[in-house]
Amino acid sequence: MAQQVQAHMMLSLDGFGTGLNQTRERPFGSVDPSQLGRWMFEDADNNRAELTAITNYGAFIMGRNMFAAPGPDVWELEWKGWWGPNPPYHAPVFVLTHYARPAIEMEGGTTFHFVTEGQEVALARAREAAGERDVAVAGGVSTTRHYLNSGAIEQLHLQIAPVIIGAGERLWDGLTAKLDPVGARPTRFATHMDYRVVKA
Repeated sequence: MAQQVQAHMMLSLDGFGTGLNQTRERPFGSVDPSQLGRWMFEDADNNRAELTAITNYGAFIMGRNMFAAPGPDVWELEWKGWWGPNPPYHAPVFVLTHYARPAIEMEGGTTFHFVTEGQEVALARAREAAGERDVAVAGGVSTTRHYLNSGAIEQLHLQIAPVIIGAGERLWDGLTAKLDPVGARPTRFATHMDYRVVKA
């Protein structure tokens, strides 16, 4: 089977993936991460298949704000992001940024590579690094929206939590990609929605 690009994202009922005023101490900004992620922590056994699927890829792409909080034009090199010493990816992760930084090798096989040449270069590098395995777009909202609109993503997997956020980064704002629903599974704290991205 040919290599695919897929995406996973947690959203509120009103379509927000993160709140306002993201900081180093508050990765989801004004949103309590437990509001979106209860299904991962309080009902993990019932969501094991979806949890496993999120990291079952040969390479990943993420925006800078998925790696570390927005800040000054230079990196705080002593800080290696939100993911701790052993991030869950265990594969190459290509971080989109305007500011160069040396690659960071972490425990468990995760290496963060910082790409300043743009989204298409990051995608090409991720495809090459993944080999025969699929590539995942790991967020955040604007990065996922870009790759959806560009037609790069074949499948989108959403975990929709039963909460209203009201402000922040909303996936649907500016989304032009057409999505065909192909699966749904309700659980206690989230509904898992699977979409095929309709190609032009």
